Amino acid sequence: GTGSNVLSALQDLFWLLKSKVEKQLQIISVLQWVLTFLIMGIACTLILMYILCTDCWAIAALYLAWLVFDWNTPKKGGRRSQWVRNWAIWRYFRDYFPIRLVKTHNLLTTRNYIFGYHPHGIMGLGAFCNFSTEATGVGQKFPGIRPYLATLAGNFRMPILRDYLMSGGICPVNRDSIDYILSKNGSGNAIIIVVGGAAESLNCTPGKNSVTLKNRKGFVKLALCHGADLVPVYSFGENEVYKQVIFEEGSWGRWVQKKFQKHIGFAPCIFHGRGLFSSNSWGLLPYSKPITTVVGEPITIPKIDNPSQKDVDFYHSIYVDSLIRLFDKYKSKFGLPETEVLEVN
Repeated sequence: GTGSNVLSALQDLFWLLKSKVEKQLQIISVLQWVLTFLIMGIACTLILMYILCTDCWAIAALYLAWLVFDWNTPKKGGRRSQWVRNWAIWRYFRDYFPIRLVKTHNLLTTRNYIFGYHPHGIMGLGAFCNFSTEATGVGQKFPGIRPYLATLAGNFRMPILRDYLMSGGICPVNRDSIDYILSKNGSGNAIIIVVGGAAESLNCTPGKNSVTLKNRKGFVKLALCHGADLVPVYSFGENEVYKQVIFEEGSWGRWVQKKFQKHIGFAPCIFHGRGLFSSNSWGLLPYSKPITTVVGEPITIPKIDNPSQKDVDFYHSIYVDSLIRLFDKYKSKFGLPETEVLEVN
């Protein structure tokens, strides 16, 4: 009896220690991504400049020469690595929140797609985990489909960061890159565009479900030019993982944010999550709130070389209605009341 009690106690201790280790690994995996998002580009640029001033300058010179040679690779679909996409660290990243990907319809490998991802949130954590890694099984759920998460083109001018992003299948959100993937890369491609962009990030806050979409029609025009089907995607919980100071329209804070957005492409947000060692303190770590990304039904789009504004408006309205239906269908399944309404701005 004593022996069995000791064995049981050791098993309990083992599982307790394993649970704590897994939690710490989850925190580390999320922290490295947050630091990558916030400072990796600037840090790598400064390090490269420093190396140029040392005895190891040849290493930095060789990389810069490679950078010049490889400059247009991000515009041509990038250089994804299945090895990087399958890193174990992304599974710990997924389990921290946790993040889930829900498939509602099959996607044909004979078509190309533009996914409209909503909402942006502060960092688009659900978009990254679901489409730039294999942690939630996007390759198994949509076999034969190659996802490309589109982000700010400026990120691909940063040394090292550009290569890291490309390894996950991330591409610049510009016309050249999207045109290449949809017209010169065969079929079975899915470009994920966070439609609301920086403007939407300024209004994201826990408890609020709103998207910036009314005047965002460029992605619809691109879909028509290439005959790529549109797919609405909504991430329940994306706005819950950070708390943000929201500046009112007309305030000095909102003026500064809009100036940054206009001239640099992103809007600085004042936000916080939890601390590294305690969930009750403030810090850069997101709160561990569940994020569930639902991929909706594809909308068949005809190929029109020069779509008129009427064509764009028509398919844009279909897309908006489809997104609202998707939200209404799944909101109660993921913790929202039936009375919750998606605000479209």
